[in-house]
Amino acid sequence: MHTTGPARREAAERRRDTLERLAVERDVWVSTAHPDHGPHQVPLWFMWDGQAVWMCTDATSATARNVRAEPRIRLALPDPFDVVLLRGEAECFLDQEVPADAAEAFTTKFGWDPRTEEGSFVYLRVAPTTVRAWRGEPELRGRVIMRDGRWLA
Repeated sequence: MHTTGPARREAAERRRDTLERLAVERDVWVSTAHPDHGPHQVPLWFMWDGQAVWMCTDATSATARNVRAEPRIRLALPDPFDVVLLRGEAECFLDQEVPADAAEAFTTKFGWDPRTEEGSFVYLRVAPTTVRAWRGEPELRGRVIMRDGRWLA
């Protein structure tokens, strides 16, 4: 029996497609863990600056507390048929200490500036160290397209 499915993309095409999605998508699933309280997952808006993912959350949120205690983080774009998973360590910037170019780009993309809100917000910057991307079973082999912060293609 012959089945048709997605054609297998080479690593360079996966990288191009991944970078395109990072530039245009709005939401990312954020997975953090606290040493005492375990895993936590939440969707957040994100902005890609060409090198790193930027997100923003309330300074008192579980996500913010978790990355302060354990900066390792995993991110996933929300499409189970076009999987993109990123892993890295989060850097935290208080809303009044975030680099201006990152805050302005975030505001431009979403029309919302957390720096003007009451209460404190934290910007999270994640430069990926590992990226995996695949569409279906034909692409499981070779799905790692970034390792140790370096693109493989």
